[in-house]
Amino acid sequence: MAASAPNDTPSKPGTVLFASLIGTTIEFYDFYIYATAAVLVFPQLFFPASDPGAATLQSLATFAIAFLARPVGSALFGHFGDRIGRKSTLVAALLTMGISTIVIGLLPTYAQIGVAAPLLLALCRFGQGLGLGGEWGGAVLLATENAPPGKRAWYGMFPQLGAPIGFFLSGATFLLLGEVMSDEAFFSWGWRVPFLASALLVAIGLYIRLKITETPDFQRVQACGAQVKMPMVTVLREHGRTMLLGALAAMGGFAFFYLMTVFALTWGTTRMGFTRQQFLLLQLFAIVFFALTIPLSALLADRVGRRAALMLVSLAIGSFGLLYGPLFGAGAWLPVGIFMVLGMSLVGFVYGPLGTLLAELFPAEVRYTGASLTFNLASILGASVAPYIALWLGTRYGLAQVGYYLSAASLVSLAALVLLGRQRRSQNE
Repeated sequence: MAASAPNDTPSKPGTVLFASLIGTTIEFYDFYIYATAAVLVFPQLFFPASDPGAATLQSLATFAIAFLARPVGSALFGHFGDRIGRKSTLVAALLTMGISTIVIGLLPTYAQIGVAAPLLLALCRFGQGLGLGGEWGGAVLLATENAPPGKRAWYGMFPQLGAPIGFFLSGATFLLLGEVMSDEAFFSWGWRVPFLASALLVAIGLYIRLKITETPDFQRVQACGAQVKMPMVTVLREHGRTMLLGALAAMGGFAFFYLMTVFALTWGTTRMGFTRQQFLLLQLFAIVFFALTIPLSALLADRVGRRAALMLVSLAIGSFGLLYGPLFGAGAWLPVGIFMVLGMSLVGFVYGPLGTLLAELFPAEVRYTGASLTFNLASILGASVAPYIALWLGTRYGLAQVGYYLSAASLVSLAALVLLGRQRRSQNE
């Protein structure tokens, strides 16, 4: 990676916001097409030697690999992002994620090469996680470090919008394929199309990102020669407690998102009688509300503060967990639809201010590494095993227990947010 030369001419706000949005849209699209395929496709094509239930669990285990890779990506890309700049690092992260996704679309199946197929799939999944680990933090910094006073949460929500847009694109792609081709064609070659189509999206993202300049905050760090030699070491040594509390504060939101998407899709199509097409349609409808509430939450966060806004939504999620069994477990279109809309709306209220909150926890010279590590540690604690745990709880004890699991995770996040506030007050005394 080549260092970005300091540039006193800032990028136009629209270009900056679009660059932060397009990158995370592509990254989340790539991430979610894997999540969807892990439920609908991979159990049959990459783990066919097992019974259907065991194959699904094995496929979800490969889904979790990316969450283990994300902290590695955070440390790797965060190092260069804090040392040489946000722009060059974001380009490298996008390429890592995009190439891994395209290769998945070219992989031979278990029937063709045997056990090597799931091993190669796991390797590509690691590459996806590596890229996403470096992508998110840089995109949030690109937005927030260019934000005018009083609009930091508003700018910081644009990368977060990549989550619902990427999810919508991935779900719509699978839904469209299911409409225009038979199941035989879909499992033969159609499932590869969403992965290969990522190449076009990556090309667009690279074009936009190569046009932006370095952020003002990093230019000031460069001008002062304030870069640290080992950002990760500095974060762990001087900001370790902040990183842990930030990860716990975000943990409940991560668990919630993957319970509403990957687990809900798994349970809806295997236990409740919904077809793949029907449940994807339900999810796409609910994702619209996810996208709509992200800007609302950013406006709220700029008015009352990021931490206060997230504390309110943590309480709401804890209450929603009590409805998981009665609403989702009802199994009918209306209650399940209400459940999906309410749940994804609350996810939007978490996602909106989350990026800005995590970025504000760290000084500029280690912000890329600190925010990325915190975000991805939260994903390990809250999301990596959430679909697996929920499937185990739901199968053994019923859907109500999945809701209690969600409520417990939200209470942990609430406690962490309280402790972050106390820590900040003590530092200012």
